[in-house]
Amino acid sequence: MTDSPALPKPVQRPGVPIIVGGRGPRRTPRLAARYADEFNLPFTSPEQSADLFAGARAAREAVGGPPLILSVCLGIASGRTESEIDTRLALLHEPSRLPPEEPLYGPPGKIVDVLGQYADLGASRVYVRLRDLSDLGHLDLLAAEVAPQLP
Repeated sequence: MTDSPALPKPVQRPGVPIIVGGRGPRRTPRLAARYADEFNLPFTSPEQSADLFAGARAAREAVGGPPLILSVCLGIASGRTESEIDTRLALLHEPSRLPPEEPLYGPPGKIVDVLGQYADLGASRVYVRLRDLSDLGHLDLLAAEVAPQLP
């Protein structure tokens, strides 16, 4: 096709937000600083995230532009009982193609505390990995008892 008008046009202005993520300490933060709106860390602890976020901030300052949005992706297993937590945690340890991870697990209070550590580092978004998409009780628990307590 020649001279296609490519309709409908995107509604986002100035364009689709770009997320660059990864655990690489040098190249990934530089790529995010140059091309992205958001820098995402997949499955890293708060301790690991501190250094990687600092690297992304420094890279953005070097190239200029508005601060990057900082985010993390975490496997989460929460519950009101140890049995619920253990069942949900077992699913996160099933083999997958994703990088190895140490999931965040425990009762809602512990989840809130650890997510607060990420917020203290500058993370303003958390992408949650849930393996059992039919477990709406887990999602309800996170929405009712975790999300309202987050900064």
